[in-house]
Amino acid sequence: MTKRIHLLLIFLVAGLVACAPIEQAAETDTDIPRTPGGKPDFNGIWQVLMNANDNLEPAPPKAAYQLVPGDFVPIPHPDVVSIGAVGAVPASFGVVEGGTIPYKPEALTRRDENAANWLENDPEIKCYMPGVPRATYMPHPFQIFQSESAFFIAYSFAGSVRNVFLEDPGPAPLDSWMGQSYGYWEGDTFVVEVTGLDDRTWFDRAGNYHTYQLKVTERYDLVDENIIMYSATMEDPEIFERPWTIRMPLYRRLEEGYELPQFKCVEFVEELMYGQYRKGGEFEQRLRREMLEEAQSN
Repeated sequence: MTKRIHLLLIFLVAGLVACAPIEQAAETDTDIPRTPGGKPDFNGIWQVLMNANDNLEPAPPKAAYQLVPGDFVPIPHPDVVSIGAVGAVPASFGVVEGGTIPYKPEALTRRDENAANWLENDPEIKCYMPGVPRATYMPHPFQIFQSESAFFIAYSFAGSVRNVFLEDPGPAPLDSWMGQSYGYWEGDTFVVEVTGLDDRTWFDRAGNYHTYQLKVTERYDLVDENIIMYSATMEDPEIFERPWTIRMPLYRRLEEGYELPQFKCVEFVEELMYGQYRKGGEFEQRLRREMLEEAQSN
């Protein structure tokens, strides 16, 4: 019996030793496309397949992005009630590491005000360029153009673009919607530091926001031919107690002949922005205000 146990132990140890190199090779063998210079090749059209743009934090579903008081429960704002389920908000599982954004207590008031006045305040509604990192996880694709000497990102929404400097350009000369991006390699990870972001951009439709002091550090890791693991760390000492990070996969669009569609939405918001100057527009604006006041009074 003792000899049999010894033989079993020998076979077990031999099996583990034999498997170890195979497992190690599987962990280190990254079969990903690479550029002529040996770096991961991110060229292609990518898109997030989740609703992080609704809310970066975990959240239950609700009837609309903006609600007003009702007789028993909050109800959709009069300007969105007629579109029913199309304007409803699905549940969000959240992409923030740790679950919640670490706002300073006094900064939460503005986030809540943003959410309560979403129709008037969300820059996405007005077709403003979405900023970073929001441009990455909006429900629109984007395309990366990469060479040994350049890294450029074109977004479908609002015709937004980013030229990622590969040499440190120094401080951003001014704030802008998409900020200033500086990229460099840490092994196979492409790191992009983004500063100079306009403080009018939001992180999502839930009203999460930042100040002009925001710095975003993005990391792009090509885990296989068709998946990038993306993360972004936010630093803004004005309103956050500490840096915080979001993480999500980006998927390659694989349709044959697929090209980046352009969603130049400026012409789609002309009525929203300037409709009050159209004949009859002032009356419609007043009617909507009266409907809102009536709903709030009930």
